[in-house]
Amino acid sequence: MLDQGTAPPATEPTVPKTSPLSALTRRKPVERLVAEGGQGEGGSLRRSLSMWQLTMISIGATLGTGIFVVLGDAVPKAGPAVTVAFVIAGLTALFSALSYAELAGSIPVAGSSYSYAYATMGELVAWVCGWCLVLEYGVSVAAVAVGWGEYLNELLDGTIGVTIPDVLSSAPGEGGIINLPGLIVVLLAMLFLLGGARESALVNTVMVFVKIAALVLFCAIGFMGFKSGNYADFMPLGMAGVSAAGASLFFSYIGFDAASTAGEEAKDPKRDLPRAIMLSLLIVTVLYVLVAAVAVGAWNWKDFEGSEASLAAIMNDVSGQAFWGTLLAAGAVISIASVVLTVLYGQTRVLFAMSRDGLVPKVFGKVSGKTGTPRVNTVIVSLFCGVLASVIPLGKLVDATSIGTLFAFALVNIAVIVLRRTRPTMDRTFRVPLGWTFPILGFLFCVYNMFSLDSITWVVFGCWMAAGLVFYFLYGMRRSRLATDVVATDAEK
Repeated sequence: MLDQGTAPPATEPTVPKTSPLSALTRRKPVERLVAEGGQGEGGSLRRSLSMWQLTMISIGATLGTGIFVVLGDAVPKAGPAVTVAFVIAGLTALFSALSYAELAGSIPVAGSSYSYAYATMGELVAWVCGWCLVLEYGVSVAAVAVGWGEYLNELLDGTIGVTIPDVLSSAPGEGGIINLPGLIVVLLAMLFLLGGARESALVNTVMVFVKIAALVLFCAIGFMGFKSGNYADFMPLGMAGVSAAGASLFFSYIGFDAASTAGEEAKDPKRDLPRAIMLSLLIVTVLYVLVAAVAVGAWNWKDFEGSEASLAAIMNDVSGQAFWGTLLAAGAVISIASVVLTVLYGQTRVLFAMSRDGLVPKVFGKVSGKTGTPRVNTVIVSLFCGVLASVIPLGKLVDATSIGTLFAFALVNIAVIVLRRTRPTMDRTFRVPLGWTFPILGFLFCVYNMFSLDSITWVVFGCWMAAGLVFYFLYGMRRSRLATDVVATDAEK
């Protein structure tokens, strides 16, 4: 719903206090965040993305591995009730998407929830949120790349009759030495991103149409093998199984916020960002529920165990011909590659925003005058994600990504409430309906899903956060732009 507030925004202080506590709670004024939009070391980002392209970025980042690969891990946990698990994960994403839409229309900058937290809850919370986004985007790129290799092998087997041996397509501990396909797809995405945001968006749009066509084709063929008896034992592992599957499937919705990382490259961010976020989530949710319903109807839920290319296998079984499974595998190879491309894009823009604020090294904020992109940032992030994809198993990556994302989303829901209290007259192109109801529900759903993840995932998350806090107190806190502004002001006095 539109908010036509006309009152000018209240003026915020531009010089934070210098007490130890205020150093952790210092906020970056919204006006300053917007004024610095696009500015980097040596150049500026280019505003070239339309609402349609922003929507395609969100769909490209979301629609892929979650349905093509993670479905095979989720069905054994929930049984046919995996469709309910998708709805639970979708509701969590919906409530958070509403909050993202309001903040993206109010604070149209790169950095996504990191920037929103900086403007509302202070530097320490912003750092924690940004560190979670590094986990969300960086590790999910690796997870998606691992899944890409499964469908690449399916495609190679169906076309030329050969596959990449396990030793070169599996992580250590899963029968291999290195996941070479995972590394390769990340490096290919890096090359596209180095060409420029507009060019990458065009490639992504083509890939999105291919992936939607592939999933529609699956539904058409899979429905021919639909057996109602497969739904007889709808919830074999109870609600606990559905909750566990829902927490893992939340990984499938990661990426709808990718448009918010493009706030400084959008032509009209205040108008287009909220629309792109909501439209992309609607399209993705409908496709997920439809594909999951057809898949479970065509295959007994117990058959999904250990199958990471289950959709292609279902098409082969239903049609009795390898051609259709091979065709779907081709679509999946393209589809999952688009997720790698767009999520990698989001990661580089989050680090770009953090670098501009001084919280991470300046190298991540350098912009190429030729392409208008943070090229060195892109190379560093790509190599890091490529190494992760080549040596860490899929399941570990998925759960680690989910918990980091849920934590960041929870903070976004809180940020909406805080900004409404501190800046009630601020111009908003979109407002979450029903007051605080949806942000509170979004926060509670995120917490619920986080506690549905296993203890090992929490240990990994705790270690990650501890490492992030050490880095902040030793580096970011002292080099923060807000901190150096105070020093410069004191020197002038």
